Amino acid sequence: MFEGFTLERIDVGEAELRVRHGGSGPPLLLLHGHPRTHATWHKVAPLLADRYSVVCPDLRGYGGSSKPETDAEHSPYSKRAMARDLVALMRALGHTRFAVAGHDRGALAAFRTAMDHPEAVTRLVVMDGLPVVEHLERCDARFAAAWWHWWFFAQEEKPAERIISADPDAWYATSAEHMEPEAWADFQGAIHDPATVRGMLEDYRAGLGIDRRHDETDRAAGRRVRCPTLVMWSTLDDLEQLYGDPVAIWRDWADDVEGTPIESGHHMAEEAPAEVAAAIGGFLDGTG
Repeated sequence: MFEGFTLERIDVGEAELRVRHGGSGPPLLLLHGHPRTHATWHKVAPLLADRYSVVCPDLRGYGGSSKPETDAEHSPYSKRAMARDLVALMRALGHTRFAVAGHDRGALAAFRTAMDHPEAVTRLVVMDGLPVVEHLERCDARFAAAWWHWWFFAQEEKPAERIISADPDAWYATSAEHMEPEAWADFQGAIHDPATVRGMLEDYRAGLGIDRRHDETDRAAGRRVRCPTLVMWSTLDDLEQLYGDPVAIWRDWADDVEGTPIESGHHMAEEAPAEVAAAIGGFLDGTG
């Protein structure tokens, strides 16, 4: 898995990130979603490494990265805090400007990196995601039925991690069908670690509060993503069914937006790696 890549831990100041990096060329940062680790990119990263210097970290709270203590606002798990980690990580690897692609929760971290650090992000790819405020303002019975876990994860008086960690295999009933054995083992190690489960839920708790406020503040101030943006979504998942055309929503947040559907279930990097790598590569090369 990740042949030719280096696996290490890098101190980024507020956290320590486990990261795998390799390849050569312009820098590309790939961000995973919930409940994955960087290993979700194990089929995509090698397809891009002949053209790009590919960097795949575990987000703070996830996988082998550190899990900072939280606070009442859950600010240590805000996407703003994650964005600071990511800029510091790329600088530590010698990259002051880079493209970033994120899936699911990683899409929120990628978006926040582009918003907060426009001088650093050259191109943005968001996969199966919208700004969190867009999800919440569109919340209806269909969204609540399909994405009820957002509110379950956010509970603190009866914390969800106690329930999940009692039987993580039952909760995360994920198939190994599209994952190599090493990637599957990495995923299993993450979901069986109570500290990681808690860190992942802190991400969602931040999402319903401080992340939403950051989005609202940016929107009120007229701040937008200035770099070219690619929106990708899984045709067999429910983003398009819930919201219609996601590209239209992203055009309220970014100046230059294009979109492409991927015929896949939610974990598109594992289920359709060739198509994902081709879409990202074509966008970054300007040939997509």
